[in-house]
Amino acid sequence: MLTRRIIPCLDVRDGLVVKGVKFRNHRVQGEILELAGRYRAQGADELVFYDITASAEGRSVSRDWVRETARLLDIPFCVAGGIRSVADAREVLFAGADKISINSPALARPALIDELVAVFGSQCVVIGIDSMLRDGELWVWQYTGREDTARDCGRRTLEWLSEVQERGAGEVVLNCMDCDGTRQGYDLLQLAAAREICHVPLIASGGAGCTADFVRVFREARVDGALAASVFHTHALPIPQLKSQLHAAGIEVRL
Repeated sequence: MLTRRIIPCLDVRDGLVVKGVKFRNHRVQGEILELAGRYRAQGADELVFYDITASAEGRSVSRDWVRETARLLDIPFCVAGGIRSVADAREVLFAGADKISINSPALARPALIDELVAVFGSQCVVIGIDSMLRDGELWVWQYTGREDTARDCGRRTLEWLSEVQERGAGEVVLNCMDCDGTRQGYDLLQLAAAREICHVPLIASGGAGCTADFVRVFREARVDGALAASVFHTHALPIPQLKSQLHAAGIEVRL
């Protein structure tokens, strides 16, 4: 059985790591390299970096800090933020990232997924989906890094999830916006529904607060990895402790 991945998420804005609640009211958590080094030392399986305002501001993620991060880490890391072309992706990957993630740029131009897969292969093309429940339906949102630009893009979450797989995406991160930063647990119903139609690795994001939340999302939603931010940034749940407790609960993890 493949081991389940524990993935700290670092939201980057203005060169610093920040964290909000339900994608709002972001507060500074620390320096990029400081937190990346901490999580690598603690045994994280990989890291994800989101430049959360890049797409909304019409720019792309800085290659400089990607390059500095690559020099520091010896674990895989994924980078997202305004990657709108094969050229953008190539520069980020050549700077040292192992995978690139696209969200709003893919919604704006879905053919971008096909283009990236054709050049780099499915294994390093990740799709982030920011999803919110409204009037009994799950909808995809875009430009969510800034409160003044976030909007419902008019696509249903599960339909978009099916389409990105058809276009060759190799992994999906499902960000459940209603749970983000609440530490009240992952959205198991939404993630389980996604799991039923997702045939590539599925990563849960939004709501982790304790070890039991990770146990439930792995057992009940059968995700391949669990992404979390605030519970790690605040030292509320150290990764070695989490992995030890997951192992004791019968969840296969890399110790």
